[in-house]
Amino acid sequence: MISFSAIHLLLIEDEEYDVRRIRNTIRPFQERIVIEDVASSGQRAIELLQSRHNAYDVVIMDFQISGGLMGERLIRRIKEIDPTLQIIVVTKMTINLSDFEFASRLLEAGAMWYCTKYPGDIEEYIYQPTDFLLSIFNAYEKNRMEKAQQKSVHKLQKNIEDILCRKKIIGESASTQRLQAQILQFAASETNVLIRGYSGTGKELVATHIHYLSKRKFENFVPINCGSLPDNLIESELFGFEKGAFTGAAAGKPGLFEIAHRGTIFLDEITELPLPAQSKLLRVIQEGEIDKIGRVEKVKVDVRIIAATNKNLEQEVREKRFREDLYYRLNVVFIDVPPLRQRREDITALIDYFLQRFSDDMNRPKPEISTGARELLQAYDWPGNVRELQNVVQRLLFLEEPQLSAGHVRIVLGFRDDLATQPGAESPFWDAANILPWRDMERQLRAAYFSFVREQAATDADAARLLGLAPPNYHRMCKELGLK
Repeated sequence: MISFSAIHLLLIEDEEYDVRRIRNTIRPFQERIVIEDVASSGQRAIELLQSRHNAYDVVIMDFQISGGLMGERLIRRIKEIDPTLQIIVVTKMTINLSDFEFASRLLEAGAMWYCTKYPGDIEEYIYQPTDFLLSIFNAYEKNRMEKAQQKSVHKLQKNIEDILCRKKIIGESASTQRLQAQILQFAASETNVLIRGYSGTGKELVATHIHYLSKRKFENFVPINCGSLPDNLIESELFGFEKGAFTGAAAGKPGLFEIAHRGTIFLDEITELPLPAQSKLLRVIQEGEIDKIGRVEKVKVDVRIIAATNKNLEQEVREKRFREDLYYRLNVVFIDVPPLRQRREDITALIDYFLQRFSDDMNRPKPEISTGARELLQAYDWPGNVRELQNVVQRLLFLEEPQLSAGHVRIVLGFRDDLATQPGAESPFWDAANILPWRDMERQLRAAYFSFVREQAATDADAARLLGLAPPNYHRMCKELGLK
């Protein structure tokens, strides 16, 4: 559909005679097609484009222009300044011939369309009016579409930058720098990645960075904890089903692999997948297609797989709990995420980061933390790794103290033997001056207890078992408490 907005032209032409013919050609639409400026050389045109940003929608240029900067070189310079500008070339070079190589060179340089100037004895028009005018309208619409696309891409890029900013990998230790270098290296490839590391080290964080730094960054990133999937629903969750595939299937459902098409799927706790599901996953990797329940034809998918585990996969293979062929398909390249005790240099930076982040979230001033408190946090072994440190910082903030001491740290770490010697070290829930509503206190207790159990468990599935919850309910409650 042709827009009724004015179309602003930059005309690059050094012959006054041809400038006049172009004005004659567009005269029937002079209210909708406006020649903003006329440049008599390529260099002057570049100066106008640089000084009058976004002033033009379409460029009409003579191929052979005075001043040295002309032809394909000029087209490329214009596109460097504004890739969305559409360029129409008028030339005498193709009169009496059809030069496909010449046309190909123009299009490759960035021109949208070109036409052969009418001979000099035709004073009224530069070229067949209908075709010339249509080319201008088409160029304008293409300019608008490319600007809209560029705006969308910029918005997506900004969203990605915000995601990576919120999910920073904090630390300057040698092992953290090595981890960041591996992320950049693997983000540049399309191979499947296996992430190994203890629970709480940030394996999903690593997977997120690999995806959003890769060519697939504008497509979906679909994380799934395999331990949270009930055995009887794994196939339908991963691969989906068609309407009527089984009793109760009133509507079809796309699986997670369909949702992740052209993007990335992150399979956390991959060893929790039962063997039948491992077999189907292997087919997806080998054939690039899924068997959807209730559908005869296969569904093609293009998905990059990033898997993660905190278990010894080689041991799982030897004990026949994990398919060996699937292991080799997933373990193309791997990243070992170091535990926090092996990068103690990062602990101070992590403490400050989480204190600032959660203080902002809770709309409170960031508390000061004493040297003794820092030393105690630095010396602690962090069996739950970064996740445990994050939870400890949250608990410290629940104390609502402007100055955090070593005694406060001992409280939240559960060093009960030291409590008797700490003045005022009673639980924050029994503070007569700060009685909380039951709903708030209950939430804090649940969050603290869920965090404590998760730190003792090897996996989310194990934590759910210890709490006596089904894995989906455990994950839902963690999200409600802000622990996921």
